[in-house]
Amino acid sequence: MSTPTHDPHSGDRPDRGTDTATPGTDPTNPGPASAQGTADTADPNPADVHPADPNPADVDMDEPPAGGSFARYFLRKLGGAATSMILVIVLGFFAFRMLPGDPVLKIAKERPMSPAQIAELRSQYGLDKPVIVQFWDYLVGIVTGDLGESYVYRKSVSSLIGDYLGPTLLLTGTAAVIAIALGLWLGQLSAWRRNSLFDKLASSTSLIFWSVPTFWLGLILLMIFGGTLQWLPTGGMITPGLDPWSPAGIIDVITHLILPVVSLVAVVYAQFLMIMRASLLEEMSEDYLTTARAKGLTEDEVRRRHAVPNALLPTVTVVFLHIGGLIAGAVTVEAVFSWPGLGKLTFEAIRGPDLPLLQGTFVVFSALIIVMNLAADIVYRFLDPRVRRV
Repeated sequence: MSTPTHDPHSGDRPDRGTDTATPGTDPTNPGPASAQGTADTADPNPADVHPADPNPADVDMDEPPAGGSFARYFLRKLGGAATSMILVIVLGFFAFRMLPGDPVLKIAKERPMSPAQIAELRSQYGLDKPVIVQFWDYLVGIVTGDLGESYVYRKSVSSLIGDYLGPTLLLTGTAAVIAIALGLWLGQLSAWRRNSLFDKLASSTSLIFWSVPTFWLGLILLMIFGGTLQWLPTGGMITPGLDPWSPAGIIDVITHLILPVVSLVAVVYAQFLMIMRASLLEEMSEDYLTTARAKGLTEDEVRRRHAVPNALLPTVTVVFLHIGGLIAGAVTVEAVFSWPGLGKLTFEAIRGPDLPLLQGTFVVFSALIIVMNLAADIVYRFLDPRVRRV
């Protein structure tokens, strides 16, 4: 039979075929259909309505989600840096004790000493103690800032590192600034003029320097400009007798700085150039550059204001990582040019072997690299919104 919803007289007579009303027809007992109709027509209660999930496209990627705070991110990275430092400290103690040679016997060869004097010297340096006791003394010294006494210089290792740290920072800091500026500038020009003669010359030259050992290049420069041509000094930081803070002393330090800085820059700048070039080439295919050109911007403006800032993101991490590596890599350059820095100090300690001095310089170099890695992680978080969401 026909349903009440299709019978025009259904409201005038009761339905005798059943004792219950059809759902949706009895106003005293509304069914699902009636409830649905009411929900469609009545004002919804805000407390009972659940908003729809946000569209992922509407989420601001520049804002970190809940739980992605900077403090949590920093503590996680700081914990990783602390773990690395602990491993460095342990490795720095046990690795150097596997080096061939006995420092006490090396000292005994330089001047006649009786067996009793050798034993007394060994006791003075604590080398007659068990290794585990020496390791504990080493840990206590690092915590208190007492890195021991150098066997060769007969001075505190902490004071020696403080005296030699300044020249190393001067050398590596100057080389880092020049290498970063030169590499990023040539890299973005090379990418913007890809496949041109300039691009081919810049890329090939940088790859050649990148593959050259730093100490070998330093020796070549030393023989040519310090030996054959005699244009520049061959070693040291300043001519003896000059005041380093006087105008003549400053000029003399700069002349001594040229060859070691060129040796470091020539090898390091190539890494920044190639990475900047690759990053900028990826950005050049993006649509936002086409939009910038459509607005009437010149090619130089498009490159400087849009492409280069975005291409710098992956380069920042490499810059910080290589600054730490540059300081550690100064060992060979300082040895070649007799530069009075931590590198030369480390080289002299290896010849001993001067265990306290080796351990101290190793910890300092490693700490600088770990700090640079931590700084890279922090800076990259501020530059890249995607990192802020972890």
